[in-house]
Amino acid sequence: MTMSFLNPVTTQTWTNGRHLVRCVKVIQETWDTRTFCFMAEQPVMFFFKPGQFVTLELEIDGQQVMRSYTISSSPSVPYSFSITVKRIPGGMVSNWLHENLGVNDELAVHGPVGNFNVIDYPADKVLMLSGGVGITPLMSMARWFFDTNAAVDLQFVHSARTPRDIIFHRELEHIFSRIPEFGLHIVCERSDQLGDAWAGFRGYLGLPMLELMVPDLMEREIFCCGPTPYMAAIKQLLRGKGFDMSHYHEESFGATPLAVQETVIEHVEQAEAEAEELDVADMISVEFRQSGKSVRIQPGDTVHTAAAKLGLHIPKACGMGICGTCRVPLTAGQVDMDHNGGITDDDVAEGYILSCCSKPLGDVVVEY
Repeated sequence: MTMSFLNPVTTQTWTNGRHLVRCVKVIQETWDTRTFCFMAEQPVMFFFKPGQFVTLELEIDGQQVMRSYTISSSPSVPYSFSITVKRIPGGMVSNWLHENLGVNDELAVHGPVGNFNVIDYPADKVLMLSGGVGITPLMSMARWFFDTNAAVDLQFVHSARTPRDIIFHRELEHIFSRIPEFGLHIVCERSDQLGDAWAGFRGYLGLPMLELMVPDLMEREIFCCGPTPYMAAIKQLLRGKGFDMSHYHEESFGATPLAVQETVIEHVEQAEAEAEELDVADMISVEFRQSGKSVRIQPGDTVHTAAAKLGLHIPKACGMGICGTCRVPLTAGQVDMDHNGGITDDDVAEGYILSCCSKPLGDVVVEY
């Protein structure tokens, strides 16, 4: 790489949207986890809030697939960014990435976005709780604190299945051995594998163990990420302790909770019943100008629902207004957009909406 690559005149700053990047390095973190490092062909300063994520745009077996992954690197290393992916049995995307994505391969990413980050919730005393590959956003945060010499009292508690499953083990020990205000605690569920010597905490993280590690946990801003059962247990533990949950923040791409699934089913059944009573005159027109198609939908349906009814594929990953993948221009009409940080104020001012969470308030026209 020549120094001309870093010419500040030609260097761009990363903004939420679609970007082409190239894989420049693949790191084997553990036996089933790899880190993929990316750069842009034209110099880009990858500034983001530690804890945010990107959405990969992939083609697998001829099918377009979108999948979100947390950025594990820190914005203090600005000319590249990394994601860390654990191979999951039966996981279509994780297996494809491990088997197919290599150095010099190109792909499109959308982002960065996400409300789970340490910039928006500053605190002098922080507790990070992670389980398994849920360590990735917290590693980005810890790297940021370390690289910027942040005046933060940080306690980091990570749970892994066995010693060989500890992601970023060496780097964690390096970081936390150099700053007295940083404390590292690793828990292994078991160490019964051949050659897995372990002298640290064992079993499952519970309140007595956590209080032993972090006696002042009630005074800290808590960031948590891991499998759904792990985070449910952590929340139950903290609530039982009387922790002020307004200081608790979590991120998860796990399975949809059963209660949420049941609620969705109830909403569908209710919508079907209401549809039978709905007057056609009350329905809303959604026109997709570029495609030359239009459809009438029920009040409360989203722009994305309208597109799907017409067979139009607007790329979508999260479906909750987080990732920003489904951003489209609204050229006429108004919508009620209930997003979760996936679109900027500047985008809204320019007329963009997120189709997954935008409900037309009347007839609308979308440029798609």
